Amino acid sequence: MPVAAKAVPTGPDWLHEVKYDGYRGRVERDGKVVSVSSRSGLDWTWRFPWIVESALKLPVTRFAIDGEICVLDVRGISDFDALHSNRHNEDAQLYAFDLVALEGDDLRELPLFERKSRLAKLLRRRPEGIFVAPFEFGEIGPDLFRAACDMGLEGLVSKHRERRYRPRTCEWVKVKNRKHPAMSRVMDALS
Repeated sequence: MPVAAKAVPTGPDWLHEVKYDGYRGRVERDGKVVSVSSRSGLDWTWRFPWIVESALKLPVTRFAIDGEICVLDVRGISDFDALHSNRHNEDAQLYAFDLVALEGDDLRELPLFERKSRLAKLLRRRPEGIFVAPFEFGEIGPDLFRAACDMGLEGLVSKHRERRYRPRTCEWVKVKNRKHPAMSRVMDALS
């Protein structure tokens, strides 16, 4: 889980991604077997068939991709209510933001920028159902956050380009749009 912050980090070594409003998930393929799992380890393979089909279309037969499972509206903005309703499972896609393993190699010790480069190569001919999380480097973070808020997006997640993959001690920073519906869900959960 990214650490909540009030301001987007600045500096040339930070990269910034749009925060999609969905479920964190991992897609793993080993030969002809694909699994989709939740952050807590639930098996969601049955639930998201488009993601499974897309993973099977990739030319590489062994990988683990970390990302956000989401349903996009006609504008390309994630719709949490549509995802959560279970009525649009066949439309769910994976917003891929990290590559953890590839063809038997554990990539977790590589810096983030190298893992992202390998992810972009793996998904360069983007199969429908899985897409690479676009990102921007550096000082643009605060301006990008304002633009994301103006577009009605949930916010940004910022990551240091040199960081290794550490799922238990996350060093990612999230800054949320306080006007986005996700904020009211958080507030409702706390009350």
